[in-house]
Amino acid sequence: MYDLLIGNIKELVPLTEDESRLIQNYFEPVHLKKKQFLLQSGESSNHMRFISQGCLKLYNIDELGAEYILQFGISGWWLNDLYAYLTKKPATYFIQAITESTVLQIHRDKLDELFDKSHMMDRFFRIKTQNGYVALQERTINNMSQSVEQRYLEFITRYRNIEQQIPQYMLASYLGVTPEHLSTIRKKLIGH
Repeated sequence: MYDLLIGNIKELVPLTEDESRLIQNYFEPVHLKKKQFLLQSGESSNHMRFISQGCLKLYNIDELGAEYILQFGISGWWLNDLYAYLTKKPATYFIQAITESTVLQIHRDKLDELFDKSHMMDRFFRIKTQNGYVALQERTINNMSQSVEQRYLEFITRYRNIEQQIPQYMLASYLGVTPEHLSTIRKKLIGH
């Protein structure tokens, strides 16, 4: 369970064996059943979260009850309402398990302790935050400049392993279209 976490961190920063063991002691596993919430809108987002196993979604619900998925997360990815975490304001998003999942999480106070004991972790989270900002900017620009077909093709090319784990209505929500519109796009693309 922790090997995936340590491997993910080592992709960006070097770790000693002692640091690897230290990190494992700070992260706590949370096991989620399908459809179980990890975070709900209005709650405090006090943890950094790494998906060890499974698939989750980060989403918002508008005043009419429509669901808008901002992000999916699969094994080996980080997922959080980062705005709520960084500002210490109540979460505006929900995090919910799409499949049975295991998340490794660390409370902000423990993370601060870990930063003092391992400067590589401080560096790791700085890089992850920067990369997350770049990805969000890229998605925003793509949503404004690309057609739904282009965004769909990019999604299935980049995230083939996610597409296999999520229902089509969730992918439609992520792309900002109705399930029927996505179905039409898929049929059109298959016909080519």
